[in-house]
Amino acid sequence: MFKRLTNFFVSIVQKYLPDPFLFAILLTLIVFIGGVFATDSTPINMIDHWGSGFWGLLAFSMQMALVLVLGHVMASSAPVKKVLKSIASIPSSPGSSIIIVSLVSAVACWVNWGFGLVVGALLAKEVARIQKGVDYRLLIASAYSGFLVWHAGISGSMPLTIATEGHDFQDVTGLVSTSETIFSSTNLIISIVLIALLPIINRLMMPQSKDVVEVDPKLLEDDLPEATTKKHQTPAEFLENFSLISFVIGFMGVVYIVYYFAIEGGSLDLNIVNFIFLFMGILFHKTPKNYLHALRQAVKGAGGILIQFPFYAGIMGMMVESGLAAQMTELFINISTETTFPLFAFLSAGIVNFFVPSGGGQWAVQAPIMIPASIETGVEISKTVIALSWGDAWTNMIQPFWALPALGIAGLGARDIMGYCLMILFISGIVISLGLVLL
Repeated sequence: MFKRLTNFFVSIVQKYLPDPFLFAILLTLIVFIGGVFATDSTPINMIDHWGSGFWGLLAFSMQMALVLVLGHVMASSAPVKKVLKSIASIPSSPGSSIIIVSLVSAVACWVNWGFGLVVGALLAKEVARIQKGVDYRLLIASAYSGFLVWHAGISGSMPLTIATEGHDFQDVTGLVSTSETIFSSTNLIISIVLIALLPIINRLMMPQSKDVVEVDPKLLEDDLPEATTKKHQTPAEFLENFSLISFVIGFMGVVYIVYYFAIEGGSLDLNIVNFIFLFMGILFHKTPKNYLHALRQAVKGAGGILIQFPFYAGIMGMMVESGLAAQMTELFINISTETTFPLFAFLSAGIVNFFVPSGGGQWAVQAPIMIPASIETGVEISKTVIALSWGDAWTNMIQPFWALPALGIAGLGARDIMGYCLMILFISGIVISLGLVLL
């Protein structure tokens, strides 16, 4: 029964889910039409909102492109490949491979979403090199499924925002400690249950041997260049292969990383993750020439991020400025009671996430409405933040926006994995809903 349902979802997604770029365009048109008919915005207003917001995620787009590229470059180095190969050699069968990838990805995403998103995909790709008979589509879907728990983890943007001095709603809520959100019993229980459940769900979705789709060997080709044997005939060639250059600049990067954490007490955000990937990659590749070769290989997968993220920024602009996002949120609030408020907050966040697939952006949209409603209904602010965080993460399972880095590393398309993710969406939705209502 479980496999038949999975096959049904995979088949539906293969037939009807458009390419992520077309998906973004269709969402743009849907929001445009919705804004015209559901708000007082005119078509010209909506186009203005769209164009004005189009470049609103430019810095974030660059961060995400670097997550993909720098993570890929570091992973193609000999030391990291050795570590990944050691982990990938632990499972002894296709089933245990799915379990290991799911578990590592979920734990890594709970610790830091940017790190986990890349590590999960890289580990899955390395497992595919070693383990024969494992379905590559499900393997990558298992790696991406760990992203489900990111917003409940220690890099969750909403809980960290409301715990930070000077946040926009401090006059109303005060500072809400992470002990009341991330490390609350409600959040930890849901997180632990899902982290334990994901490997089981993914294992149960394994297709029969006759239906297994193994990886195309071309996707696993080694990105490392062959060792340079040519005599250095020019100063430029000598510098390109001079390892001391990589060592000096890499050492400077390591010194800053240590200083950042040990002296400044910095946290693991997206910028420092990229900084670590960059300079450890330089050190691990040993020479500038090796690093640049790996870089050229890695940038091939970044095109989807660079072209699609501006469209989502435009969608966010229309949703926020037209008031459409506020209307969606208020619709759920109007049918809520003190008992059901966290559940409806979760569901509203899941729907808004389709159109505003950014934790920070979604908080900016929903917080001005949800915080007063939470106070009015007598629900603790911390519970509302937890519900919104889970809603934001939940529908990432069928929103290809965040899958782009993993898909770029894996060399797959959204249709290849989203059928499996749809099954995870339904099961996890039940678990999260029960947790928010009962705990």
